[in-house]
Amino acid sequence: MQDFTRRTLLQGGTALAATGMLTGPALFEFAKAWAQSAPWKAEPGAKLTVMRWKRFVPAEDDAFNAMVAAFKAATGTEMNVFSESFEDVQPKASVAANTGSGLDLAWGLHTLPQLFPTKVLKMNDVADYLGKKYGGWTDAAAKTCKLGNDWLGIPVATNGGYMTYRKSALDKAGFKEFPKDFPGFLEMCKALKANNTPAGFALGHASGDGNSWLHWVLWGHGAYTVDQNDKIIINSPETAKALEYCKALYESFIPGTASWNDSSNNKAFLAGELYCTANGISIYVAAKTDPSKKELTADTYHALWPVGPVGKPTELQLALPILAFNFTKYPNAAKAFVAFMLEKENYEKWLDGAQGYLTQTLNAYESAPIWTADPKNAVFSQASKRTLPASGIGTVGEKAATAIADFIVVDMFANYCTGAKDAKGAMAEAERQLKRIYR
Repeated sequence: MQDFTRRTLLQGGTALAATGMLTGPALFEFAKAWAQSAPWKAEPGAKLTVMRWKRFVPAEDDAFNAMVAAFKAATGTEMNVFSESFEDVQPKASVAANTGSGLDLAWGLHTLPQLFPTKVLKMNDVADYLGKKYGGWTDAAAKTCKLGNDWLGIPVATNGGYMTYRKSALDKAGFKEFPKDFPGFLEMCKALKANNTPAGFALGHASGDGNSWLHWVLWGHGAYTVDQNDKIIINSPETAKALEYCKALYESFIPGTASWNDSSNNKAFLAGELYCTANGISIYVAAKTDPSKKELTADTYHALWPVGPVGKPTELQLALPILAFNFTKYPNAAKAFVAFMLEKENYEKWLDGAQGYLTQTLNAYESAPIWTADPKNAVFSQASKRTLPASGIGTVGEKAATAIADFIVVDMFANYCTGAKDAKGAMAEAERQLKRIYR
């Protein structure tokens, strides 16, 4: 856990200056002026405990920490922040929700606020303030956090995941450009395997990577867990086709993907063992900042997800919403901190620090400098607009959030691809699990 002081803010200036960020006294002066005019005034003696997902790009963490320190210095709010892996955020948020203690704010994945609709502080005023000021919210981002007319949290950013590949491996396999459809993508993966330069995608309980790419396969075939009325439709011919396609892909993968978590493909790609995967920009950033990986950096490219038989994008990008629990003793401080995070003086520079790892959910930030700073960043700017909500075509809410958190789609594909179940059995198990949720 980190405790933030003004000294933290001032000492962090050197690292953050490289990204062009307001640092040291300049950031402190902005924060002080903002606190005086903001709609929310932190309660005297406010103390906030904040859990966030563990960063993948160090400069993003530096930027966030400077922001936290500035908020503390300007408002007098004690800030205790700690990080957890993607896999651990939701379980620890659930413990706090069930016990009514331990956390004031939780910054997590997918539709986290929808898991605790009766335990969160409504954020309507924060969402209205930011939306009006910064051009409105992207559609999927708003759906992620809204229940009816109420905002259960704020969609801080999207972690855009796109195809990450070695250009030399594609060239050798006979592909001059990245495939744009499912048949072409499968043929490419087979060719990569034949050249001993395999692709690989997580089939384990990877909250980000596993859910993202397997929902893409499912939705790309026109298959969904539930329909627009939340009727369970997972057991369908379209799902069967998605399973067959995924198994064909899996047979071309590097060994071990059935047990991968969210960091496994990063490690394999950077180790030179993996030549195509789907990931945030963190693989490229890690290579670019490592002097020993200049060749890998030059050879790493990004591409949009190929489009399936439905003929349109069916991406599930990783939403990163933040919520405040309604048992916090400091609701004004919590709202003030969330609004402060997304103000332009913080947010645009924070996107710079993330180096493409985070994508805006407020439309005004589409022109942020990060998207033209490096041509290889550009693909990631589209994540918030191309994604479907985590519910697919169904209702965003606690039930859809539970289905994601319980890895129902991931386990269905893993069961079939690894031979644990046949197609009928895998679909039937997913259907049974969904009936438990949608009852």
